[in-house]
Amino acid sequence: MQWPTFNVRPYVCGGIGHLDEAALETLRQAGPRVRPALREPGAALFSSSPLPPYHRGEGTWAFAWGERGPSGPGRTRSWIGVAEEFETPGLIGDGERIVLHAGGLGLVDVYYLALDGVVYFSSLLEPLLSLTRGPHEVDWEAWAAIIQVTFPLRDDTPYTGVKRLTGSGALVLDRATGRIATERMLPRWLREEPFEAGRSAGEILEILHEVYKDFEDRPLLVPVSGGYDSRLLCSVAVARGADVESWTTSPDDGTDTDIAFARAITRELGVRHRVIPQDAAAYPADALDVARRLEFLTPHHAWYAPFAREVHRAGRTLVDGLAGGPLLKNFMVSGAAITASSQAERKAALLGSLSLGAPSVPFLSEAAAEWIGSAVRTAFAQSTSMLNGHRAELPLSVLHTRTAKGIARSAVNLVGPEVSFAAPFMHPAFFDAALSVGVARKDGGRFYRELLHAANPRVAALPSTNVVKQPLQRVPLRSAAAPAREYGHRMLARVASTVPTLLSEQLQDVVAAGPDALARFNGWNDRFWVRGLVLFGAWLTDREERLTGLTPPWA
Repeated sequence: MQWPTFNVRPYVCGGIGHLDEAALETLRQAGPRVRPALREPGAALFSSSPLPPYHRGEGTWAFAWGERGPSGPGRTRSWIGVAEEFETPGLIGDGERIVLHAGGLGLVDVYYLALDGVVYFSSLLEPLLSLTRGPHEVDWEAWAAIIQVTFPLRDDTPYTGVKRLTGSGALVLDRATGRIATERMLPRWLREEPFEAGRSAGEILEILHEVYKDFEDRPLLVPVSGGYDSRLLCSVAVARGADVESWTTSPDDGTDTDIAFARAITRELGVRHRVIPQDAAAYPADALDVARRLEFLTPHHAWYAPFAREVHRAGRTLVDGLAGGPLLKNFMVSGAAITASSQAERKAALLGSLSLGAPSVPFLSEAAAEWIGSAVRTAFAQSTSMLNGHRAELPLSVLHTRTAKGIARSAVNLVGPEVSFAAPFMHPAFFDAALSVGVARKDGGRFYRELLHAANPRVAALPSTNVVKQPLQRVPLRSAAAPAREYGHRMLARVASTVPTLLSEQLQDVVAAGPDALARFNGWNDRFWVRGLVLFGAWLTDREERLTGLTPPWA
């Protein structure tokens, strides 16, 4: 297994409870090389690089392994305070309890496996599989969400035995009883509902300038597409006199409008600009490498692979626009969700926006489509239940699902852990201020345009992929070229032979016709359906000899 290089964020593993030394050693040997960070009764923590505690007292200690974390001698914090402020996982011992916690949104992975009353955990999913006895059982509910929504919705992974610690969640060992229980707490943005404060675009911009002070001495790499988020972040970096470079690559959307628009933006800002090329012949290898690195949890980001490799060599902090869309322009929030008159209508509208649209022909069998649809509706209701009735329910539903579990992986898992990245929109001060602006003011991108104009009116006036008015020039899709069709066909054929009841008769016929038959699927929804099913096929190809439970629930 080719592991990431953990230069900035360390790889960690360990356990809580009455640990079995043989199991712990198996876990240590199954992943990247680690060294002890903590070994006490009831807790073990190992790290790929030195990991000093941010607190140590008599019988107490606390560790965090996100890129940002608490500092200061002897300062103690609640686990949720650390999780929500720094978006970092950690391990805390307070004398009576040992707490393994995720970040507030759960951006940094913590996978865990409960075994004989003990919990073993790891930053990577794969090492935990070494502890399971016998073949790994397929988690069909996880795959239902990955195929229909493009990411898992709860704490599911492709394997029933291994879970992902969800945002604002923790596993707590009671030292007196030896029992381990799950604990969920409301993060700051749910405890304190963001009443509309009437903040102006200028006030929000001032906060963003303050956030940049955290990394003002670093050379920055600000990727610019043609959208709102990247031009805002680049405009502020330039206004602050930062050492800035800007890069752009093709998002493989069939237009490459981003490249033309980014050239205009960076020229106006006077920023050095570079276009990262992509090779259609390399797409299959890129897609498989990204799938493995993201542990088969999403079909997104294959297009990002060449860009991420170059970032690793750049020696600059990447400035990522993570969360900008949901926070500032109602991204993925439809008019139907805004005007819904009931909780059920609001949930249905939100899930409709997050789910893939109908393909040009049925891709799934009737039985599979019915079961997957029901499983996804249940999982979505459960994963967003704590947001019900909240004033910012709509953007937070997107942030806690799509942003945290799908989109964040380009920065967190492909750029990091090799390279440092900054996500200014995720800074607590900016996050809270942007959330306080009501969804009605953000509808149609109106508030965001005010913000862009306040930052740089000339850049704000340039064409944007968020509002494309001119005809688009079509360019060939890397993900639909002959090498990708051949790769996709092999993976779909694996699905058809291993789980034949998943695919519709129409898709079975396409697979039987050979790779070139996939050329018909060039529409937006078709492409994403194909990518999800190809991801499933790649996982089956990698793991089939180690899997059980391949008869699906609808069969």
